[in-house]
Amino acid sequence: MTRAFYIGRFQPYHFGHHAVITRIAEEVDELVIGIGSAQKSHESSDPFTAGERVLMLNNALEELSIRYYVIPIEDVRYNSIWVPHVAARTPHFDLVYSNNPLVIQLFREAGFCVKQSPLYVRKKYSGTEIRKRMIEGKEWRHLTPEAVVKVIEEIGGVSRLKNVAANDNSFL
Repeated sequence: MTRAFYIGRFQPYHFGHHAVITRIAEEVDELVIGIGSAQKSHESSDPFTAGERVLMLNNALEELSIRYYVIPIEDVRYNSIWVPHVAARTPHFDLVYSNNPLVIQLFREAGFCVKQSPLYVRKKYSGTEIRKRMIEGKEWRHLTPEAVVKVIEEIGGVSRLKNVAANDNSFL
């Protein structure tokens, strides 16, 4: 049995993430999905709480035929202990999927096998683009699974994002 690890901020979860996770699910038996920067919320670049992101992922992944675990992981600003920090918060995994150069380097140095994640129209499907569209009042719903749209609408996510970004241009 192969269990893999994939991490993202999921601010918000979108069809790019969904395509990557669907592809990974074809290659492994189980998937541990880490919600990175779990301590962050109510910021223009990180508007959603860890709990809201867990809900987004769980609702959007219901149709996948793979066992998965969604686990919030707080940042550690000390790279040499980050991989043990992740490992202490997750079930054991054999393989890591990532395109982030630092994540790849840290996991390889720790002895993990790392595969590059398949990318899926990254320019169109990006949290940055979706948050920008939300702030500017442009259409964004077509970029996320319907289950995610429902969570964002239920929590007043667009209004929250507009409020926290009112004097903050860091979302770009």
